[in-house]
Parts: sequence; structure tokens; C-alpha cells
Amino acid sequence: MIDHTTATVGERRELISFRVNQQEYCVDIMAVREIRGWSPATSLPQSPNYMRGVINLRGAVLPIMDLSSRLGLGSAEPTVRHVIIVVKVQERMMGLLVDAVSDILSITDDLVQPTPDVACDRVRSFVRGIISLEGRMISEISLDRLLPEREALAA
Repeated sequence: MIDHTTATVGERRELISFRVNQQEYCVDIMAVREIRGWSPATSLPQSPNYMRGVINLRGAVLPIMDLSSRLGLGSAEPTVRHVIIVVKVQERMMGLLVDAVSDILSITDDLVQPTPDVACDRVRSFVRGIISLEGRMISEISLDRLLPEREALAA
């Protein structure tokens, strides 16, 4: 993951964009390990509603997060068209359930607008910035904020 505080202006970086609930989001490509088709997850008792469960990824147990639910957009109803983006978050692997992967973006940081000041600080914690590109508004997700603080500390 690229640290925005040390990236120089004009330095290009790549992001993977994807759709969740008719909206476009992106994450740093350096955090993405693979993209795979949806496969049903085994739910775990007492897990948060945005955790779909776990899948077996080549012998490793991988937790799957419903990104739509985590972002407060309602739970996804996965179909064969949905995909799982496997990312590394704070030394921990996890899968993000999204509607579809859209594109690979190559941008400079000057294209990233700050997250607008809205009534909810929670939005600002999940969204690192907004990219306006070719008529599209793409929210850059802050992966390290997806896990609740308690879980992030335990990871």
C-alpha cells in the first residue's frame, strides 16, 4: 500500500475500480492479491452482519466481507456475476465481496479530491478521497479502516 503522506506529487499509482450497489469504488492495486469468482461462504456464529463467513482459499481460511453491507448500502445478494477481491489489510488477508471489477486506473494524487465534509464522520473514515475521472466519480476506499478498531488491533 502506498502511503499518501510520502508519495510525491505527479507520481503515478494504480488502483482497481469495482462496483458496489451501482457505485464505483477503488482500492490500491498493491493491496490486491487476486480476484476470483463468488463461491458461497460458510457463516460463523456471532460475526458482524457485514461478514459473510469464510471460504477455503487453497487450504487457507479466508474471511469474506460484504463490502456493500460494510459501507452501509445494504446486504448484497451474491450471484455468479459477483466477485471476491482478495486483499491484504494490515498483514491479514481477507476477501471483499463486490458486484464486479471495472477497470485498472493509473492516476496521480492530484486527481484525488478530499472527501467532502458530510454529516457523518464514518464516511470520511472509509473513503480516502474522490477521483473524478472521465465523467466518473470513484471513491477510493481506505482498506485499513474497513476492520473495526477492535478487530484491527487483534489482526
